[in-house]
Parts: sequence; C-alpha cells; structure tokens
Amino acid sequence: MRRCLLVAFLARLADEGLPLAVLLLAQARTESPALGAFTLAAWLAPHVLAAPVTGTLLARARHPRPLYAAALGCFAAAVAGVALTLGRVPAPVTLAVALAGGCCGPVVTGGMSSLLAGLAPAGAARDRAYALDAGSYNAASVAGPGAVGLAATTLSPGLAAGLLVAAAALAAALAPVLPLRAEPTPQAAGPTAWTAGAVALWRVPELRAITGATTVAFLGIGGLTTTAVLLAAEHGRPEGGGALMTAFAVGALAGSLLLARRAPRLDPPALAFLALLGLGLALAGAALAPSYPTALPCFALAGLCDGPLLTATLRIRADHAPPAARAQVFTVAAGLKITAASCGTLLTGLAADASPAALLLAVAACQLAGAAVLRGVNGAGDTPCWRSASPPRPRRPAGRRR
Repeated sequence: MRRCLLVAFLARLADEGLPLAVLLLAQARTESPALGAFTLAAWLAPHVLAAPVTGTLLARARHPRPLYAAALGCFAAAVAGVALTLGRVPAPVTLAVALAGGCCGPVVTGGMSSLLAGLAPAGAARDRAYALDAGSYNAASVAGPGAVGLAATTLSPGLAAGLLVAAAALAAALAPVLPLRAEPTPQAAGPTAWTAGAVALWRVPELRAITGATTVAFLGIGGLTTTAVLLAAEHGRPEGGGALMTAFAVGALAGSLLLARRAPRLDPPALAFLALLGLGLALAGAALAPSYPTALPCFALAGLCDGPLLTATLRIRADHAPPAARAQVFTVAAGLKITAASCGTLLTGLAADASPAALLLAVAACQLAGAAVLRGVNGAGDTPCWRSASPPRPRRPAGRRR
C-alpha cells in the first residue's frame, strides 16, 4: 500500500504542478501565456479518448509492472519534452509532445487508484486505503503548484519544471516494485473488451450515479481557479487567488486524512451526496462573502467537503466495478471528469467579463446539480444505492462468543 501511494503521489505531484510550470515557462520565453494555454489544452485533450485503451491494456497485461513502468516513463519523458521545447521549437512540436503525455495521464489518475482495490479487502481497510489515495491527490495539488511557484521565484521557471521531471522520473523508477499480480484478471477478448469500462459505468446504477454526479460537478470545478483569481482581484487582492486555492487544497487534504483516521458511519454514496451539498453551499457562501477574509474560510470549508467526495467516489468505483473492468472503470471515469473540467475552464474563460460572484455561484450550482443527479439516479430504482453500497456484515453464529 505504501509503495502504491508513494508512486502515485510522485506522479501526481508532477501532473498537478505542470499547469503552473507551463504557464510560467510560456510567459518567460514568449512573453505571453497563450502558448502555455494551448499546450495545457493539448495535454488534457486525449485523456477521455486514451482512458478506455489504457484501462484495457492494464487489465489484460500478463506482466503489469513493465506496463506501468513504461507508461510512467513516457509520462516523465513527456513532462521533460514539454519543459525543454516550449517556446524554443515550433509550437506543433511542443503540442505533439503534450498530446503524447496526455495519453499517459489516465495511468497517473485512475490507473494508480484501481490498484488499491486488489490490495485492501472490502470494509474498513478499503475505506482507509481510498481515503489515503484521495489524500495523495490533495497533497499533490498542494505541493505541486507550491513547489513550482517557490522554485520559479527563487531559481527559474526552467528549474521549477526540472523538479517535476525529477518527481515523474522517480515514480517511473519505482514502478517495478509495485505490488501487482503476475497474472491479469480474466477479461473477455474481442472488441467488447475495449468498451467494458464504459458499459459498466452505464449499466451499474451505483457507478452511473457517481459518474454522472461528479462529471456535472467538475464542469464547475474546472473554472474554480480562474474564478478564485477574479474574485480575489475584485476584493482588492489581485495576488490572493492562489491563497484561496491553497486554502481549498489544504481543506481537501484535511478532509481526506480525517476519513483515513476515522471512517464515517455513512455509506459512500450518502457521503458523496452530503459532500456535494456542502461543497456547493460553501462555494455559494464564498461568492456572497462581503470581503476577502470572509471568503478565505469558505474556500477552506469547500475543500474540507471535496476531500470526502473524492474518497467516496474512489470507494464506489472499487466496490461496484466488475473485477475484469476495474482498471477501465477508474480510467474512463477519471477521463470524463478531466474532460468536464476542461470544458468548465473554457466556459469560464469565455465568461470572464461577468461578475466573479456570479461565476462562483455558477460553480456552486454545478455542485448542487451534481448532488441532484446523484440523488435522482439513486432514487430511480427500488433500493437507493447508498443502502447497498457496503456489503452486509455476516451474523455471528449462535453459541458461545469469544
């Protein structure tokens, strides 16, 4: 478990720090962030298309360790390629490298998370495992941009990008020690194998509910960073957007670690529903806050809800994904969320002239809409899925108890 979490954290550290590093490099080398924005779009674009292919390859590989090592190695090479070529060679070359790196992205997100279900038995151990996995996401979202910003300020944007390359390369170097099975999980051959994850996400009610809910929610989350910058500027703190997002990330990390230490009594779907409600209400409170100091704790509270949301999401995928399609379920669902976030970023950019408070209210509305989707899909059947998310505990046999 520790080995998986360490490799995942290092790879996600590079993934989370890359957007800021790319923008800083573009600004330093071209005096404009435009090329950086196009590069990030190229990095994110292939996620949803590469996800089912990645999941199928991971599930069907007879020797998964070399495949993980190769994918993480290509990921590290792409991070290095983007850092070295951005602004120094023709733009199409950099964009091609970014597209190749984006194809490896599903391994860093869903691919690494899918491993934990095979290491932790269902119950409290799996709850804790996915709480820690969510913590690795949140810790990377704090440490990645923070390390890049500090290194770029004290050293240079190029050396800041070099730190990310080192983290990704170390993750690839440690991949051969991942505790993976030598034989793959049996999976049907033929064309249907490549769509097994998408089919499971649609046919299994629990997976359909959480995937629909988080995809709608991430349509708003994708615009949160831009909105935070605009909101801070409106409150007279043009440099305060980073602090708002740091408060959000720290809150999310605290929420994940809290669940890892003490498992909640709620089933994962109920926890996800309440987390979406809390996330939406906290962001709405930040939008209506009269000043920057009052908006800051609202962002921290929103993050405190986001951590349990990610934990519950990962746990639902692990519990309800068919074993033969588990890797695909994780990678495809992560790809859908990233694609929704990309669309949210684009929409926020197009509406950047609107009031920051209105934009943040729209982000909050997406979270509440996600909660409504989760509740609506859950309520469509005879039994709400949050009543069946955790397997029933076996009864003790009658007789003397030890």
